[in-house]
Amino acid sequence: PLSNRLYTPAPPQGAMEGQDASPILYVNGKRHVMPEGKAEQTLLAYLRGLGLSGTKLGCGEGGCGACTVMVSNYDRAKGEVQHRAVNACLTPLYACEGTHVITVEGLGTKRGGLHPVQRALAHAHGSQCGFCTPGFVMSMYALLRSKKTKPTELEIEEALGGNLCRCTGYRPILEGFKTFARNAPDSAYSGETINGSADAAANGNGLNGLNGNGHAHLNGNGDAHLDKSKSSTTPICPSTGQPCTNGCGNTPAAKALGAAEDDPITAVREPIFPPELKRRVPQPLAIGGPIATWHRPTTLAGLLALKKAHPDARLVCGNTEVGVEVKFKNMKYPVIVAPTHVPELTEVTVDEDSLVLGASVTLTTLLTTCETLTARLGPVKTSGLVAIKEQLRWFAGPQVRNVSSVGGNVCTASPISDLNPLWIACGATFEVESLDRGARRVAAKDFFKGYRSTDLKPDEVLRCVALPLTAKGEYVREFKQSHRREDDIAIVTAGMRAKFDVVDNVPTVAEISFGFGGMSFKTVSCPKTSAALTGKPWTDETLKLALATLPEDLPMSPDVPGGMCEFRRSLANSFMFKFYVDCCRRLEADGLVRDAVAAAGLDAGDLSAADRFHRPFPSGAQYTQVKDGTTLGQPTMHQSAEVQVTGEAEYADDIAKPVGMLHAALVLSTVPHGKILDIDPAAALATPGVHGFFSAKDVPNNVIGPAVLDEEVFASEYVTCVGHPVGVVVADTQDIALEASRLVRVKYETLPAILNIDEAVAADSYHTWPGFTDHGIEDGDVDVAMAECEAAGRVVEGDARCGGQEHFYLEPMVSLVWCGDNDDLITISSTQAPQKHQKLISSALKIPCNRVVCKTKRLGGGFGGKETRAAFLNVCAAIPAFHMRKPISLVLDRHIDMAITGQRHAFLGKYKVGYSPEGKILALDMMLYNNAGNSLDLSAAIMDRALFHSDGAYKIPNVRVKGRCCKTNLPSNTAFRGFGGPQGVIFAEMWMDRVARKLGQPVEKIRHINLYEEGETCHFGQKMESSQLRACWDEAVAKADIDSRRAAADAFNAANKHRKRGIAATPVKFGISFTALFMNQAGALVHCYLDGTVLVTHGGVEMGQGLHTKVAQICAAELGIETDSVYIAETSTDKVPNASPTAASASSDLYGAAVTDACRQLNERLAPVKARLGPEKSKDFKEVCTAAYFARIDLSAHGWYTTPDLVWEWDGTKGRPFNYFCFGAAVSEVEIDALSGDVNLLRTDIVMDCGDSINPALDVGQVEGGFVQGAGWVALEELKYGDPDHKWIRPGTLFTAGPGSYKIPTANDIPLEFNVTLLHNAPNPRAVASSKAVGEPPFLLANSVFFAIKDAVCAARAGNGLDTDITMDSPATPERVRMACGGPISDVFYDSTNAPAYRAKLTC
Repeated sequence: PLSNRLYTPAPPQGAMEGQDASPILYVNGKRHVMPEGKAEQTLLAYLRGLGLSGTKLGCGEGGCGACTVMVSNYDRAKGEVQHRAVNACLTPLYACEGTHVITVEGLGTKRGGLHPVQRALAHAHGSQCGFCTPGFVMSMYALLRSKKTKPTELEIEEALGGNLCRCTGYRPILEGFKTFARNAPDSAYSGETINGSADAAANGNGLNGLNGNGHAHLNGNGDAHLDKSKSSTTPICPSTGQPCTNGCGNTPAAKALGAAEDDPITAVREPIFPPELKRRVPQPLAIGGPIATWHRPTTLAGLLALKKAHPDARLVCGNTEVGVEVKFKNMKYPVIVAPTHVPELTEVTVDEDSLVLGASVTLTTLLTTCETLTARLGPVKTSGLVAIKEQLRWFAGPQVRNVSSVGGNVCTASPISDLNPLWIACGATFEVESLDRGARRVAAKDFFKGYRSTDLKPDEVLRCVALPLTAKGEYVREFKQSHRREDDIAIVTAGMRAKFDVVDNVPTVAEISFGFGGMSFKTVSCPKTSAALTGKPWTDETLKLALATLPEDLPMSPDVPGGMCEFRRSLANSFMFKFYVDCCRRLEADGLVRDAVAAAGLDAGDLSAADRFHRPFPSGAQYTQVKDGTTLGQPTMHQSAEVQVTGEAEYADDIAKPVGMLHAALVLSTVPHGKILDIDPAAALATPGVHGFFSAKDVPNNVIGPAVLDEEVFASEYVTCVGHPVGVVVADTQDIALEASRLVRVKYETLPAILNIDEAVAADSYHTWPGFTDHGIEDGDVDVAMAECEAAGRVVEGDARCGGQEHFYLEPMVSLVWCGDNDDLITISSTQAPQKHQKLISSALKIPCNRVVCKTKRLGGGFGGKETRAAFLNVCAAIPAFHMRKPISLVLDRHIDMAITGQRHAFLGKYKVGYSPEGKILALDMMLYNNAGNSLDLSAAIMDRALFHSDGAYKIPNVRVKGRCCKTNLPSNTAFRGFGGPQGVIFAEMWMDRVARKLGQPVEKIRHINLYEEGETCHFGQKMESSQLRACWDEAVAKADIDSRRAAADAFNAANKHRKRGIAATPVKFGISFTALFMNQAGALVHCYLDGTVLVTHGGVEMGQGLHTKVAQICAAELGIETDSVYIAETSTDKVPNASPTAASASSDLYGAAVTDACRQLNERLAPVKARLGPEKSKDFKEVCTAAYFARIDLSAHGWYTTPDLVWEWDGTKGRPFNYFCFGAAVSEVEIDALSGDVNLLRTDIVMDCGDSINPALDVGQVEGGFVQGAGWVALEELKYGDPDHKWIRPGTLFTAGPGSYKIPTANDIPLEFNVTLLHNAPNPRAVASSKAVGEPPFLLANSVFFAIKDAVCAARAGNGLDTDITMDSPATPERVRMACGGPISDVFYDSTNAPAYRAKLTC
């Protein structure tokens, strides 16, 4: 018999004697009494108010994990402390009453010693920009604290599912944390670190250096024991803080994280759970406030009474829905009720027939319950539980699942819910209750009444969910397809259940039910289909009936909200086919029907259609060269890594705020094009706490622009995009400023808007600035060569599109400006281009540049997005700062940042290509268009680089390429890693792929024969010198063993009808230099101090790429000292003037060479000193500096560098626009689900030419990070604006604003096998230390992923009897993949047999 209670919460009790009635929480072991009247405040705001800035605000909607902290509470029923990772940006402060909150600052510090988790990440090179790093540390830490055994590798990966990183490509993060897994070597937890010996730990060289020295041992049972010779004290339990006598302190996690109580050297002390909180009995809360009142009942009667008294009250468990509504939809909820402490709502019971879940049970508890019962009850009873468990694996991140409740998920009534279709399919019932009418039950299929509305009455609450267990011959299956597999909302989700009667070996449908999300304005069942299939034999005819009837149950109009009509309808039918296959397979496997698969008209090739996706932990290798005897070529850890993993690294919004600082919020246009008729700030100015409103009339010089003067600080007469700044409100707090900004009334006369490239071309709407725009390059005689090819029938012609890409730097835009006593301004901002800020602020305020100082210490990512668009925001903040003489802070929320600061340009390419019978490209004629947006910004230079790279890596004797920058009513697009190069190159690969398919040749063969040879000349006149292109290609294809793997892929494709594999190799040739020649200059200051240490200041900005670390290594090598003796503090315009932006991958070259020049000067001055000291004493740089000082020798030098030999003019002549080229090659293999469009990246092999790497660890990190970011662009990330192709979005408005709707890669999206080689023995004679740039070129390696996907799609099309010469636009999202595959299921909605391959709508 089953135990009917899996979890019974402790009943409510009175307060313990002497218990403080004040609401309290502990933070990092320190007791805090909660402030009153702050029901609307988040835990994140509270923590940052305490000065704990290691917890970051990345998105504000629980989608990035930068704000992750651990919350611990005492479960009185279980008698144990529970630990969970949560998103502090969503967690209400009052929800943490009675808990212990641990932030990254509570673990370790650089000065005091790193926690093992922090050390593992730092020494694995898993922190680049560092903004996301504290969140990763806390997610890993919470996993270790929450488990009683060491986690598996997959558990580690899943624990990081709610954390995003834009820099590293995730591999080093996983690699670092893998040391904590069950199969990790014993040395992962060192005796030195456990015991807190800072000196011993600091001597380790990475994790391998922490060898334990016999102080820590892990036995075969996974238990950890401290060597008694080191410490004989009883271990301290991290959960209780008391000496551990029951063995819990000997678990790997506890022992690894604990410290001996009497250890005199305490570098790392584990925060213990406060004993007061163990004794404290939760009591009802009622905390009033001016905005909202917070209630926390502890009894069901109390909850029902509150709901009766406040029928409009919102019930909040995890705040994952309400928090987003309040922040982003400006909803107001004056009464909030937290039912988390009502025992009846947290109970979990099971009997012979059903599982009953209290409405406040978290989704994590639901997941673990399903896992427990599946193992305990066996497969017959738990088919529904398995489906729920599998669906929850892809539901949000752990931080959300840890707090979100079953009831909250149900009652939100989302039309794209993951779980509600399963409740319907499984026949679940919901028990609701009110104080006056008592309890009633509602079938799940009858509960959802409309868009986010349910059958709940205003005074009712959902008490529990009853889920029937399954019986023999009853099968439940879950389905979900989203843009990104992990932590993403569904495009379409479904639950299906069938129960069979088997007579004479024939299965007949006794019951069948469906639930679908994403197919209507609510979760729906399919009554027509259920009725049609009931009583039918499970045969091919029944399947056909289902596929014909489902579209009747699931009608959808072409302009449906969310778009993708054909894809969504195809998914619904594809899921039905998968369910059909799955049931056949299970009927046969369970022994209920002999040969069920064959009898159903299926064969072995169909079976994989029903496979669930299971991904192993990724693996890979990195092959580099490490030099000996010099600081150059060493894999030195990022100089800021240790302060980044501890949360001590300061970003622009983390610095101590000046006294009297005010907060700014922008007033933004809500129409894409309009004439301003009136601006009325009266209501905003009347708001308490508001200090002013500033608009165009307050700007001395309102006309600005980074390249040409075509922008305004604030719109004066016309707005030209949604998000165009109209003014700025200044207030006491950011919340007040934001609220007031929404009260400023702006009246417009709406004008016609141009929203995409096609409309711009039709309207002849281009940015035209002589000297800046409308460039072209021509080489050879294109017309003659093309005519010959056309006569021979060897021409491919067409158009291709690639979408834009959001930078998604984890640190949003930040500006802090204050005015000095002489009208001088100081600004600290998150920018790649401090000089541009200085220049634009000076121009707007009409003050000299020498009165403006712009400082930047580090960025939380940039990728080009903080080059120019950050500057106009800083000007917006400088205006009120100047007028009010007050410090002003402007911090953009993530959705505003994404909506107004521009992205990578979408491009349209129209091409004609002629080729020889062997596949040699003979002629290219191409016209490029980019969507520049409402101002020129850097669009012309971006188009220029696209023109330079339109040859890809291929020698083409006859080329004509031209480009136009389209003027549209979207926010101005801007620089992004690659700067137009990726768009030019992907078009080259698109037509190259088509040529190969026309010839029926392997694409890699045609690519190979067209690769540039040494000494050949590009279409713009630059010669290939010291080319490593073919060396990279040959090594990459050899390491990848492409021929045998292609044969294996072909065999796989022949054996699987609905899953296909593709493989592709693509090369990279990328020019290094600013194409604006005057920008190729750099300066640096080097100061030597009397203690032998060196301070370097240069014009480059550290944004995670390791620039400062490389410059320090160069400086150390030149001066003959250790890298640790060199320090680089910040970038400031008063130290190095007129610095070019940190961009174009050239900063290491430029500033490294400038530092080299400064060191050369110093060495020349110090040479006589060293000669006098002699060889031995000269080895001590301190002694050299001291002697030089007493000899009155200048120990400071200014270095300068200009890139030599650059020649280029846009006058039709040839030249040398680049200092040199970077080369590389990548081979990628993917597997696609041809029924759903899902893509799995199986393996990538990269060979990258980095010259003689200055720092192999940093360079590998840039290669991996650039590749994964590029894979996002070509296969995942899609911007959607309101335009003619997306009429369901408000015109000109960015729909994909935030991580909820815009998806960058997660750790689950990197290659399963990820191999990176830095090309050996390939010195570069044209850059410092024979190195090469590495920031942008690896981005283009991701083309291999796109064309591997296309290769798999073509295999699917061939299997469906369709043409394989198709155009597939980028990105290759699930929609594009599924619909391009074609086939009979999708042909119902788009007939691919009688039309070109389906091309999904794209904002372009």
